[in-house]
Amino acid sequence: MSDLLALKKDIINQFGTPCAVVDLNILEENIIRVQKICDKAGVLNRPHIKTHKSCEIARMQVDAGASGVTCQKVGEAEVMAAAGIKDILIATNVLGAAASGALAALQRRISLKVCADSAYSINAYSTAAKDAGRVLDVLVECDTGQKRAGVENPEEACRFAKLIDDDSYLNFKGLLYYPTKDNWSEAEVFNSKLVKLLSEVNLVPEIISTGGTPNLQNVGKLSGSTEHRAGTCVFNDLMMIKDGFSTIHDCALCIYTSVVSRAGKDRGILDAGSKTLTSDLGGLNGFGSILEYPDAIIGKLAEEHGFLNLEDCAVQPEVGEIVRVIPNHVCVVVNMFNDLVLVRDKKIIDAIKVEARGLLV
Repeated sequence: MSDLLALKKDIINQFGTPCAVVDLNILEENIIRVQKICDKAGVLNRPHIKTHKSCEIARMQVDAGASGVTCQKVGEAEVMAAAGIKDILIATNVLGAAASGALAALQRRISLKVCADSAYSINAYSTAAKDAGRVLDVLVECDTGQKRAGVENPEEACRFAKLIDDDSYLNFKGLLYYPTKDNWSEAEVFNSKLVKLLSEVNLVPEIISTGGTPNLQNVGKLSGSTEHRAGTCVFNDLMMIKDGFSTIHDCALCIYTSVVSRAGKDRGILDAGSKTLTSDLGGLNGFGSILEYPDAIIGKLAEEHGFLNLEDCAVQPEVGEIVRVIPNHVCVVVNMFNDLVLVRDKKIIDAIKVEARGLLV
């Protein structure tokens, strides 16, 4: 029996399928690779935990040299703080957590960094900081092409920075960017103008934060940038392969899933459906890639079923066979699991909790 076949049997016998499995050798290589990229560019590495949502993996990143972590929600930050990580940036407007008191409660425990792109958010943060009895660090989020959140012009960003600085419960900490992969020249123009405007009102951004796994090729290119936030690179996925950042050999996480039906000649059913692989296509053909059968297409999902189109497969899987699926978008897939199984050299090493999964506020 091959080592891989033995591992598959161990996985299903100990954990069942579908099961999220992480190869520790690849994971460690990915963590080191990103740290080296940031070190070479002379910026701090602040990995985004929204991909792995795991305290153990966050500690691995910090042990490898990361300055702290990025979180998407206050609930995620609570989990990381409880694990002993203190340098935390929350990279979204967290109005729900501010209103509920969660932001103030965590700010009482540790000094957080948050971001804002409106006077409304700034006022909400001021109230939370007052309730916490501790000054809150705030970065102004700027849009330079993603068309998501963020202030769209330097003048408005400067105005918000001054609003933060004028508030006795807030501290203007810096600027938060997430440029598209191809528009860093536009981001440079925006940032240069903004930094000049800030200097005219005696403000200096201590942090200029850039983000995104696809943007690891651009790390350090924005003048004055001090840190980079990237998440997906810790595991990688089909979207990152399509982007050109990784190859299939860089994908640390895959879903072990059983073929549970072959009712038709060219079709089959996996026991991994939308509650496992999620409905995120990510602009790709199908809902993941099967390592053993790359010509198979997971063309449709029900909650518990993945529907296989096997027309192009010269060799087809049999009922009871366990296959490995690389997800389209690994961040949302991890959020579906309570545990990650860690393996090394085709042997099960451990199973760890995904402590920050499902935290919406």
